[in-house]
Amino acid sequence: MRVFQSMDVAGSGLTAHRLWLDALSSNLANVNTTRTAEGGPYKRKVPIFAEMYDKAIGGYEDIGGVRVTEIATDQTPPRLVYQPDHPDANNAGYVAFPNVNVVREMTDLLVASRGYEANLAIADSLKTMWNGALDIIRS
Repeated sequence: MRVFQSMDVAGSGLTAHRLWLDALSSNLANVNTTRTAEGGPYKRKVPIFAEMYDKAIGGYEDIGGVRVTEIATDQTPPRLVYQPDHPDANNAGYVAFPNVNVVREMTDLLVASRGYEANLAIADSLKTMWNGALDIIRS
């Protein structure tokens, strides 16, 4: 096992949770965006996570953290709201709003922030342990 592998794992978790938080904040910021450059309403962004492992050392026994493989676009259909006076209303008077559910996004925001905090606490504990070990060696 590499000496700094634990810090690598915590660091990869910090990066993955930061990307998740970025996607969530983008979703919340665009909850009412009915018109985008691509056309149509904003589509919810979802990070796809994958486990990292070192194939050369023995596969899944030597875990190397987590990574975001892509930021996918949620293909759930948009919410249709009857607002005939809205500039983006169709002929029937319905406006296509983004497929973003604020309650779900806020719940995910709590989970992602707690995950980020947990990985930060791990990194801080590792730093404290390594400094303690160095102090013992210096003595």
